[in-house]
Amino acid sequence: MRRGIAATALVAALGLAATACGGDGGSDKAGGPVTITWWDTSNATNEAPTYKALIDDFEKANPKIKVTYVNVPFDQAQNKFQTAAGSKGAPDVIRAEVGWTASWAKSQFLAPLDGTPALADQDDINPSLLKQAQYDGKTYGAPIVTDTLALMWNKDLLKKAGFDKAPATWDELKAVAKAVKAKDKVDGFWLRSDSYYELPFLFGEGTDMVDAAAKKITVNSPEAVKAVDVSKSLLASPGVHKLDVTADSYAHIQDAFVNGKVAMIIQGPWELTNIYKGASFTDKANLGISSVPAGSTGKAGAPTGGHNLAVYAGSDKAHQEAAQKFVGWMTSGATQAKIALKNGTLPTRTSAYTPEVKAAPGVADFQAILANVARPRPELPEYSSLFTDFNTGLTNILQGKVSTQEGLDSTADAYKKLVKDFQ
Repeated sequence: MRRGIAATALVAALGLAATACGGDGGSDKAGGPVTITWWDTSNATNEAPTYKALIDDFEKANPKIKVTYVNVPFDQAQNKFQTAAGSKGAPDVIRAEVGWTASWAKSQFLAPLDGTPALADQDDINPSLLKQAQYDGKTYGAPIVTDTLALMWNKDLLKKAGFDKAPATWDELKAVAKAVKAKDKVDGFWLRSDSYYELPFLFGEGTDMVDAAAKKITVNSPEAVKAVDVSKSLLASPGVHKLDVTADSYAHIQDAFVNGKVAMIIQGPWELTNIYKGASFTDKANLGISSVPAGSTGKAGAPTGGHNLAVYAGSDKAHQEAAQKFVGWMTSGATQAKIALKNGTLPTRTSAYTPEVKAAPGVADFQAILANVARPRPELPEYSSLFTDFNTGLTNILQGKVSTQEGLDSTADAYKKLVKDFQ
């Protein structure tokens, strides 16, 4: 629920279908290596090369297991896996966004990993992240990376406009954006119209899309209306870029930020590698990373995201055992430390936060936000499905097609079909 990537042509879909394994063992010779398939949903440019290199290391250490790597665009992966799993043709291992794991476990697509090599040394894993991988008392994913959202800012642009620190509230952000536009002749802030990126606004007003504990729909509550109205007011403020709802809006924001055309954006650690390659951040110290500004409650809030490695329940015993070993190796503290240093992502194991990892640019900043600001997702298998309808309502509101209340009421009506026992 992080990136906006344009849809791929049918050829790509057919290619994925061809590589789906399902653990039938048809390509494995008797007594030879077991070949498992892994669908990785990481960024193909910034993150995937690291994972490919780690597969080579794993295969050298485990000559009886071969791994077929397939990179699946993040925005397509959820539907593709569900379709493949329903037809017994899913990959042996899937990199699942934390919100997908419980949903797929509920659908019996995933195999429980408790007591297997996939979840060795559980005490080393952040407890809240492990909880996000559980459903009905069992664990269906091994956390491999975690993340959250932060305010990223160009220190040079803010300094030229007279600011030496990031804004702590949305009103302060408006003032900074206006000053940057006047002084630097570039946009001060670019808001992304996306339901996941809207969560900090909701959290800042003390609400969420739903209250899972109370079984209540809150996306159209007075607090949620206030949160979305904050977003609307930002778009109407001087120095804030006009709303971009094109299919490539994500790429447009990133390009503008790395090239110094906008001073502030809300973004996650998965883009650190890309950002540090940008013209404005050849000096990595120029990138500021702070908590997302606080709402009227006086508190800042951001979602706890990330990914788990999960094993397909439809794979046979040999493939599941090989997959469990691979998952355990890929999510170990040692491997996660390597991933963090290469990709700038955040580990899920305490042992992976080595002095070298903590010293890596951006990592300590995001680690502090995770510890002090980020909110874990509720125990609700349908939670990730809520983003789609919220995204539709949010976009209509921000485009001025409907009022805030009307748009959120429509979203709430759609939610009644997803969480039928919620009020």
